[in-house]
Amino acid sequence: MKVLLIGDSCTDVYVYGEVKRLNPEAPVPILELKKELSTNGMAWNVYNNLLSFDVDVYMLTNKEKITKTRYIDEKSNQQILRLDVEEEVEELEYELNEEPYDALVISDYDKGFITQKKLFELVDWFDGPVFVDSKKKVLPDGCYIKVNDIEYDKLETKSDNVIITRGGKGTEYQGKTYPAEKVNVFDVVGAGDTFLAALTYGYLKYNSIEEAIPFANKAAAIAVSHTGTYVLKEEDVKKILH
Repeated sequence: MKVLLIGDSCTDVYVYGEVKRLNPEAPVPILELKKELSTNGMAWNVYNNLLSFDVDVYMLTNKEKITKTRYIDEKSNQQILRLDVEEEVEELEYELNEEPYDALVISDYDKGFITQKKLFELVDWFDGPVFVDSKKKVLPDGCYIKVNDIEYDKLETKSDNVIITRGGKGTEYQGKTYPAEKVNVFDVVGAGDTFLAALTYGYLKYNSIEEAIPFANKAAAIAVSHTGTYVLKEEDVKKILH
């Protein structure tokens, strides 16, 4: 399988520590540093999860640096603060190779890399299934649109091909609810990226969006069972496939 992936990417930094007391200067917790981890996030997370399914991926993403730093109490796994540092992102200027792709995936965090106009142009241009995960309020027809329930409520354009992820309540598509896997949720960071990657692979494998959605639900359930930005491992993929 060959997939073209276009989207905004960032570096996810996780600062883990222990909270033992409050700051006497202000009613905020003091985090004593224990460890720091960095991973590739947003579109890179989609990319890495597609690779987990042994998909050949060609990716276009921003060169500018976006960093999301999360400060987390290790004992409670509670996120205390998130600090975002973003350079101004230049608009996508693409030169596509001539290889045929089985699907186009757009992971649009609305950071400026994919403009409203470019989003519509890409969907119109691609001859094949298109999967869009976008923070924008106006989205094109002619593609599968994946949004969460909060994003869905903000949409100004709604079509029959909108797939709504509702966390533990499952995923809704064309009036039908596909139940979520029952797991202990540790962290929802990156779960939508995992869902998008698995949805794409599942559709290409089964040629059916109705079969792809439960497949993606299983993948997302594994992601939220781990802390931080989680990339599916070989044993995870085997579990999903069987």
